[in-house]
Amino acid sequence: MVRRAKISEIDDIMEITRACARKMISLGIYQWNEQYPTREAFLNDLEREELYVNEKEGRVAGAIVISTYMDDEYIPISWLTPNEKNVYIHRVCVHPDFQGKGLAQEMMGFAETQSKNQGFASVRLDTFSQNERNQRFYEKRGYQKLGDIFFPKQSEHPFHCYELVL
Repeated sequence: MVRRAKISEIDDIMEITRACARKMISLGIYQWNEQYPTREAFLNDLEREELYVNEKEGRVAGAIVISTYMDDEYIPISWLTPNEKNVYIHRVCVHPDFQGKGLAQEMMGFAETQSKNQGFASVRLDTFSQNERNQRFYEKRGYQKLGDIFFPKQSEHPFHCYELVL
């Protein structure tokens, strides 16, 4: 079940991101590290009422940020729709114990349906260029790759920007 996160779940969400980082690193994907994602970022997401969790078997198994705020790093991208009514997806994570069970699909479906129902033009996101699994995941959902941005504190490799027109 996808629902809004609670302050009491921040520690659970941080443990999920650490577990995801360990798994990615074991696969040679250096996407998340000790500098990202931060507790402060999730607390800010929670305060803006943009942080959601996917609860399974009585525990927080995944998280997603569904935001209307466009980060400055996205400004150079030639998006498919005007920068007016867009949703931005950040920090999608599913605990490795629950990966491969459709939780990320469920969270993305929730975000896309909610965005469409609220009259947004598109859903935008970025994913690490070295994480081919994530790229295939978004492309299968109909997202179009539009350009690259960089987050030097995370990696020297680019992040691909994607958009799904609703």
